[in-house]
Amino acid sequence: MQVQETLSEGLKRNFTITIPADTVEGKRTERLQELAKTIDLPGFRPGKVPAALVKQRYGKAVHAEVLEQVVGESLNKAMEERGFRPAFNPKVDIVKGNDESKVEDVEIAVETEILPDFDIPEVKGLSLTRYKSEPTEESIENALQEIAKRQREYEDSDQKRPAAVGDVMNVDFIGKMDGVPFEGGTATDVNVEIGGSGFIPGFAEQVEGMSPGEEKTITVTFPENYQAQNLAGKEATFDIKANGFKKAVEVTIDDAMAQKLGFPALEALKDMIRRQIDDEYNKISYMRIKREILDKLAEIVDFAVPETLVVNEFNQIWQQIEADKKADRLDEDDKNKNEETLKSDYRKIAERRVRLGILLAEIGRVNSITVTQDEFANAIRNEAMRYPGQEQQVFDFFRQNPQVAESLRGPLFEDKVIKYIIESADIKDEMVTAEQLTELPPAKLS
Repeated sequence: MQVQETLSEGLKRNFTITIPADTVEGKRTERLQELAKTIDLPGFRPGKVPAALVKQRYGKAVHAEVLEQVVGESLNKAMEERGFRPAFNPKVDIVKGNDESKVEDVEIAVETEILPDFDIPEVKGLSLTRYKSEPTEESIENALQEIAKRQREYEDSDQKRPAAVGDVMNVDFIGKMDGVPFEGGTATDVNVEIGGSGFIPGFAEQVEGMSPGEEKTITVTFPENYQAQNLAGKEATFDIKANGFKKAVEVTIDDAMAQKLGFPALEALKDMIRRQIDDEYNKISYMRIKREILDKLAEIVDFAVPETLVVNEFNQIWQQIEADKKADRLDEDDKNKNEETLKSDYRKIAERRVRLGILLAEIGRVNSITVTQDEFANAIRNEAMRYPGQEQQVFDFFRQNPQVAESLRGPLFEDKVIKYIIESADIKDEMVTAEQLTELPPAKLS
């Protein structure tokens, strides 16, 4: 095998690999001989099919198989000999040697970008602050009030007037996309709280002003992160019929309410709420210390990053920015920036993400941090649980699309590296209020 480098510019590497014809022909002959021992053709005893006939029947398929094998082996060997670690799957073109009817050298052209060489910063003893908070009686009481509100029952009201904020209007509706009803978009006897959040932004707002017996058609747009992916970000119409007003019958917060929810007493319900709030605070605390780690690492490392990775990351970010623009969801600071400034800012964020991703991957590699099969399987289970009633469909989807399932491995690996850094760091715990805990500092651009 001969390798000739044609480009060495920054992290870009282009080279050609020439694989001798006798290497390819030898593997091709060997594979055809293996096939001849196993194939069963009418008129021939097993293992007695003439070599010429085997080649005629299977030569093309065998050549493609062998070509894939030798190209892969030669590419890996060339990378290993030169100490190249590709940042992504290299682009490989077969320039010569595709024709199975010829015995000739195989020549391939390779284009790639390699991972940079850099010094890994010392994370042991890294000085960090971990902000923590504890559930208060007030936060538990607020949660109980919300639970009681959701447990309210409604009875008919004989009011005849337009619906106003604070009212509950009972409606029937049919949801349509392009004039065709969609699955799950039709319901009857649904209580809509005017001024409440509703299940789709803009739905409850357009029920306001309707009177009992009135019918109207409204238009709404499903959120980009809507759980039903076939509806996320899509525009739909709803044919609504207002049935009449309902009034809420308030629920008393006591043992009876707790027992109705499956708890032996009110104190047991409070304990569950306390654990849930504590878990939520711990997640926020982790996100804050993770942000601090990433910010500190970004300050002490600076190395070139593969342009292709930056472009891909930026394109993903910009796609979301354009969707936020369309839905008027941009941050207030971003709304005041022109497109050139926005692109410059988010290009810096893309570079930062790629650089930190490479750094965390290297910290994980040198410290033998990996994602176990059990951890990976658990991540898939957790993802499926996000879609109650559709768990099996999610499992089937991941089974049929393993490359999508693999996308769950990256965040798992990153969190394991972050937790390794936390365990190695010098951490000072600081108790703060819930409000202070949730006041995340703004993300840095570089």
